[in-house]
Amino acid sequence: MTMTTEPQTIWQQIEYSGLGTFLAEDPLAFPMIESLHVIALVTVFGAIMIMDLRMLGFASNASAISRISRETVRLTWVAFVLAAITGSLLFISKASSYMINPYFLVKMGLIVIAGLNMGWFHLITQRGQDQWDTAADIPTSVKVAGALSLTLWLMVIVFGRAIGFTLSFYY
Repeated sequence: MTMTTEPQTIWQQIEYSGLGTFLAEDPLAFPMIESLHVIALVTVFGAIMIMDLRMLGFASNASAISRISRETVRLTWVAFVLAAITGSLLFISKASSYMINPYFLVKMGLIVIAGLNMGWFHLITQRGQDQWDTAADIPTSVKVAGALSLTLWLMVIVFGRAIGFTLSFYY
């Protein structure tokens, strides 16, 4: 007599769904999605880095911050949406393992904090941008937002890589 165990948690239900099983077992699905995820994340980070380095006064100082923002924001959002979709698919393939992996949980928290930092910048810090948009002396609040953004996104990448190296520890 064979006993089957029903998934006990929502994470197991997601992981053992048809899509979760396909993504985990197909020899090409997971690596292809993971490759797209990495490309999308690198694009997000690259576009954000261009903006953050300008906010810090380290690059593109001849260009207005508003101009760089206009030129990078669409690419950033398209890449972020692709990263979110591919990341969700990766999550579905091993949901119960991801949910107990501290590196995954920290990565998700860092993304939320990075989003809050971006929101604060756009809603609060950027209000007086017409006064410092092309100025040689960038306000400290702008530099702090840029430094925090760079740091958070670098940490997202570090913790994301750590997930791949530790996933087998958290089954």
